[in-house]
Amino acid sequence: MKVHLLFISSSLLLGAILASFQPGDFYIGWAIFSLLFLLSLYALRFMYRWTGGGRALAWMIAFAFLLRLALGVALYLSLPLDGNPNEQNQAGYIFFDSYRRDAQAWDLAQSDQPILNAFSKNFYTDQYGGLLAFSALAYRYLSPGAHRPLLIVVFSALAAALGVSFLWKAAARQWGGSVAAPAAWIFALYPESILLGSAQMREPFLMLFTAMALWGFVEWQNDGERRGWMWLASGLAGMLLVSPGVALAMLVILGGWLWVRHEHGRVSWIALAAAGLVFLAGLYLLAWGLTRESFGAGSPLGVIFEWFRGAVKWDVYQLERGSGWVQKLFDEMPAALRPLFVTVYGITRPVLPAQFVEPTTLTLRLLGIFRSVGWYALVPLLFYAPFAVRRTQPGPERRLWAWLTASVWVWIVIASLRGGADEWDNPRYRAILLVWQSLAAGYAWAWSRGRRDAWLGRWVALEVVFVAVFTQWYLSRYYHIGGQLPFGWMVVLLLGAAAAILLGGWWWDRRRARRA
Repeated sequence: MKVHLLFISSSLLLGAILASFQPGDFYIGWAIFSLLFLLSLYALRFMYRWTGGGRALAWMIAFAFLLRLALGVALYLSLPLDGNPNEQNQAGYIFFDSYRRDAQAWDLAQSDQPILNAFSKNFYTDQYGGLLAFSALAYRYLSPGAHRPLLIVVFSALAAALGVSFLWKAAARQWGGSVAAPAAWIFALYPESILLGSAQMREPFLMLFTAMALWGFVEWQNDGERRGWMWLASGLAGMLLVSPGVALAMLVILGGWLWVRHEHGRVSWIALAAAGLVFLAGLYLLAWGLTRESFGAGSPLGVIFEWFRGAVKWDVYQLERGSGWVQKLFDEMPAALRPLFVTVYGITRPVLPAQFVEPTTLTLRLLGIFRSVGWYALVPLLFYAPFAVRRTQPGPERRLWAWLTASVWVWIVIASLRGGADEWDNPRYRAILLVWQSLAAGYAWAWSRGRRDAWLGRWVALEVVFVAVFTQWYLSRYYHIGGQLPFGWMVVLLLGAAAAILLGGWWWDRRRARRA
């Protein structure tokens, strides 16, 4: 009884807070948001009980939901007052994509056109139409009288919180709590994920569908349960509607999982046929979505290849055009090295020293620091993960972690190339596979804690050196504090520090082993 009273009172309070910030009649908005919050709380309670997790999981789910909701409200209120003078910030949106898609969703909801028109070329703001259709459906039947953008933010926060449950259950079933706990905490608290979950973006839903498919796959693999197929199929179907490219990436990762874990085993022809159908569907949907933006006709693989090549060239051009020092560096380096530079630069984005030093508004500075601190806390674990894998006992488990870690880093490189080292797109693309990054980082954390391995500390030390060097470089660039080293010498300095820390650590370990 106490739980029900708590849920009802909390829903009424949260509904009143959000309704007071939104256009339209307050009491109608209060009823809409209160009902949505009440259903959300019961859904999260059901998932918590279904997973069978302890109190820590309850806190993960609560933080995942409330942090995204709080940031969404904070940005909606602060950006028009302290954001950039662009149309999306002045309307309370942090992402231009979410601003355009949400506006078209409202237009579609107010029209007499069917919701399925979201998948037509007339609505160009969403390549594949899935999120646009969902948003228009929510506006048409939940808030027809006024455009309440925070309505979709509630759904995004709910999707992220539900994803925590699926990820924890899958990781706990496959690897136990030592990996599940850090992986789920990372998934719940990773700043880029919190930002995306506080906006009208596709990524929170993609993360939920990825975690859902992962749980279905793990249940099918370990227990042979047919229910696993239901969750796996539901997750893949959601990805196909929202972003078919992520469904293809998921199939590749899960296919590699099967290959490395069942070296001499067989996979049923039904599973292979189903995976083939999903792969072909995803391939054609991805190609169809890209041709909507006038990339031309041709085979699906040809369309995707041409689009990616053109997108990378365009992003590199945008990076060069938008920064004078990048233009200077490009002039001094061979053309063949430019993609490598963009990739390495993209991995550092958002650059932590720049968030403290570059001129901007207080709101955007705090947001930038929040995002970059999260990435700089996660990336040492991702760098350390291959070292942990290398020391794992040979066998299927080691091959599996090697495959998952390699998949994570391949995606990070692809995101860096596709994002063109953009401050917003690159981290957003990277976070799409946060489920797998959280697992790799959780495994690395568990390995380091269990064996007191010094290599994680060495990667952290290298990152501290990187941050210190680039902080001085940004201070000299913007405020003329201290002398400015040429960029080439900075690279030499960082490579020397990396060699001293990593090779020195390797030599020290061998020396201790010989003594032992």
